[in-house]
Amino acid sequence: MAYFQSKPVAGRHFLQIPGPTNVPDKVLRALDNPTMDHRGPDFGLLGQRVLEKVKAVFKTTQPVVIYPASGTGAWEAALVNTLSPGDAVLMCETGQFAFLWREMAERLGLKPEFIATDWRRAADVPAIEARLRADAGHAIKAVCVVHNETSTGCTSRIDEVRAAMDAAGHPALLLVDTISSLGSIDYRHDEWGVDVTIAGSQKGLMLPPGLSFNAVGPRALKAAETARLPRSFWDWRPMIAANATGYFPYTPATNMLYALDTALDLLLAEGLENVFARHDRHAEATRRAVRAWGLEVQCAEPRHFSSALTAVRLPEGHSANALRATILERFNMSLGNGLGRLNDRVFRIGHLGDFSDLALMGTLSGVEMGLRLAGVPHQAGGVQAAMDFLSGNA
Repeated sequence: MAYFQSKPVAGRHFLQIPGPTNVPDKVLRALDNPTMDHRGPDFGLLGQRVLEKVKAVFKTTQPVVIYPASGTGAWEAALVNTLSPGDAVLMCETGQFAFLWREMAERLGLKPEFIATDWRRAADVPAIEARLRADAGHAIKAVCVVHNETSTGCTSRIDEVRAAMDAAGHPALLLVDTISSLGSIDYRHDEWGVDVTIAGSQKGLMLPPGLSFNAVGPRALKAAETARLPRSFWDWRPMIAANATGYFPYTPATNMLYALDTALDLLLAEGLENVFARHDRHAEATRRAVRAWGLEVQCAEPRHFSSALTAVRLPEGHSANALRATILERFNMSLGNGLGRLNDRVFRIGHLGDFSDLALMGTLSGVEMGLRLAGVPHQAGGVQAAMDFLSGNA
């Protein structure tokens, strides 16, 4: 019996939340290596190898800083290394995680300005451009965008955000959260002119929680020279200096770096473009199933559909939490809950990371059976619609 199961259940647990995701066996075996001397010569070689390989996933030639922390830590690192008390930052309310990032900015003494949305689409690019054009004095020091909003299943177009910033002629830094998109959805730190990219280990990188990342561009490094928010643990400067020889200024998460080394090998062996195509395919199959059930996807704009997860709205008067409980009890499958204002209104199907066609079909079968058992009004045939698409017979 697995430790997280309250009673004996045959078969594997289906972990279909949008993260943490399932960890491949090869990555689990890498975690199981003996702990290494993090000041010894072998660790320096491991550190150099990982720090160089991880750049390919961000699509950058710039430094990538790795912290023993959750993605929330990487949020804080991005802010405190680039900004000063009282600085204005422009954010877009794409969902719960954008909301939480704003709360952090306020606690740090920044002045976030929030562009509201209905939580059914991605960042409002025209509104960002209009606000930057109106900021003639350049009081806004950074634009903060969540690339893939895990609470809603909406993906923002970062290339368009950068184009809008350039069109406005505004010098603000661009900070982007890719915690639920890196390694799952196409992302280009250098090409899109991102100044700081934020990421976490437990989603597309197929690791347990415990590592977070900042990919740092040259403008962000320049800003770090004069930024006045307090920083010690999060300071990029000692990290980047130590990383030059593969080491860290304090004790790193040694065994997680073993695992990251292996996970990067898996991603790069499959090929990032193939990884992205696989996620696109599974997302489309999932949306076809949702439409066949007669239900509605939370993301209302097709250009913003996420390839990492799908949030599904239930009809009024029906509890998404009760549906999730039924599915967990009967089929040993975990689905994501609704967050913030979407609590009990949606459930979320994670289809990212170490995930295959057969895993998706098992997931959708559990959802369809659960809809029936929970008495949620729907039409049969969602599983068949997804299967037709995946088999090329749609």
